[in-house]
This record gives sequence, structure tokens and C-alpha cells, in this order.
Amino acid sequence: MTVNGDKDLRGLMRIGQICGQTLKYMLSRVEPGMTTRELDAIGADFLQREGAQSAPIAAYKFPGCTCISVNDEAAHGVPSDKTIQPGDLVNVDVSAVLEGYWGDTGASMIVPPSRPEYERLCQWTRRGLNEGIAAAQAGKPVYNIGRAVENVAKKGGYN
Repeated sequence: MTVNGDKDLRGLMRIGQICGQTLKYMLSRVEPGMTTRELDAIGADFLQREGAQSAPIAAYKFPGCTCISVNDEAAHGVPSDKTIQPGDLVNVDVSAVLEGYWGDTGASMIVPPSRPEYERLCQWTRRGLNEGIAAAQAGKPVYNIGRAVENVAKKGGYN
């Protein structure tokens, strides 16, 4: 999307804020023993209260309101009856639309007790995110962002 003025900027900021708040709320509610479907319902309720619609449902008729992956599952996991366990790495992706503006965010958390390999992964992905953000500059090629993230991943032994 091209931002054509203050109205577009406000719309994008509002849906971005809703996505971020939804993500934060969902991660704060993660508990061992709950299913990813239950966690998804928490996100669905939050988005509905804010007047936003799930983007995966709107765009793809996705079978969940959010995407939730556990441990080594690929991104964009489908909420299910899978039970979250202590020590799991839980990734939540929240995408939503409000008044024609689309937002998307995601984050991972480790359900206590933590695992060293998950701690290390989270540290390196945070570094990658920060480097990607630093590489996102007006007038620079978009591929610089991916290159920056890939360089961090390689340094950390990831691909």
C-alpha cells in the first residue's frame, strides 16, 4: 500500500496498534494445558472487541483467527486441539484488517521452564529483527532488509 496522507497513516497506525495489543494480550494468557484453539479464541475475542477482522479469515478463509505454531512447526500454524506444554516455544502471528487497513505482527515466547536452545534462538531472532529494522531505509532497496536478517541468522548458525 502507498500511504497517501494522514488518513492512511492514522489507519495503518490504528490497525498496527490493535494487532500489537492483541498479540501482547494473547502471549500474556498462554498457560500450559491450554490448546492453541483456546489461545486463538482469546485473540478472536480481542480483535472483535476492537472492531477488527482477522486478516487470515478475510483473505484466505483460514481455519483460525490467528496463526499459532508450537516448537518446530512451520510458521502460520493452524489453531487446533494441540495442548501447550511447559518448555514449549509458542509463536503467535496476528494479522487483522480495520476500515480497509491491514496490519500484521508476531512474536514467540517460551512457556516456563525455559530451554537453552529456545533462549538462544529467540536472542538471535531478536538480533535479526533489529538489523532488519535498521536496514529499512527510504530510498534503499527492500532486499537490504532480507540480506541483513540473513546475515544475522548465518552468524548465529541458523538458516
